[in-house]
Amino acid sequence: MNVKTESTSSPKRLARIAGVFYLLVALFGGFAEGFGDPKMYVAGNAAATAANVLADPGLVRMIVVAHLVNAVFFILTAMAFYILFQHVNKSVAMAMLICVALSAGITTLNAVFQFEGLQVATNSSYVDAFGAAGSNALVLLLLDIQHYGTLSAQVFFGLWLAPLGYLAYKSGLFPKALGVTLVAATVYYLVHLITAFLVPDFHKQIQPFILIVIIAEVWLLGYLLIVGVRNVKPGKNILAAATV
Repeated sequence: MNVKTESTSSPKRLARIAGVFYLLVALFGGFAEGFGDPKMYVAGNAAATAANVLADPGLVRMIVVAHLVNAVFFILTAMAFYILFQHVNKSVAMAMLICVALSAGITTLNAVFQFEGLQVATNSSYVDAFGAAGSNALVLLLLDIQHYGTLSAQVFFGLWLAPLGYLAYKSGLFPKALGVTLVAATVYYLVHLITAFLVPDFHKQIQPFILIVIIAEVWLLGYLLIVGVRNVKPGKNILAAATV
């Protein structure tokens, strides 16, 4: 009897752990990408970008740290999901984990460029060497790299939702509609990324479809924290690996 209770509680515990990690990803990522980056970076305007960085260097440091912490919790989220889903399809679960690792790696590298932008803006030797205009241009270049690098990381940030959606759908641990919505969010991320580089005008027109991503991720996060996972009928033995 104790074994049965333990086996059914372990997946819920794993799901809620993943939910807490995913919540931290949302908080740190939302602060860094939703608030911090736009506050510093002004596309095509070197003087304004450098002025923003100089106006609040402490905030820039917080943004950089938030990017790094976000990447750590993103990896931890994927590891929790891997343990939860490896019994469904180990290869697909591994693909999910690899996508997250690549996305986190790109994000952490981009944070270095952002920090270097701060170094250039606050170090007078760059002004002495390149002049004010040249120093500002270098700050903008570094934040340009960080901006488009973060955008490029969406390749893998989007792709990880496809195997996650498949695993959620096949496992029976989550509503099948949630799995389908996660895969749809992958499609949006990839279209969003491609249009940003190829057809910027059309890229702006599809922004409202980000609602798909919001629904998918909020639904997943809420389900993890509130429900955990569905109770699976006895005899389906799909939780064996999750209880190891």
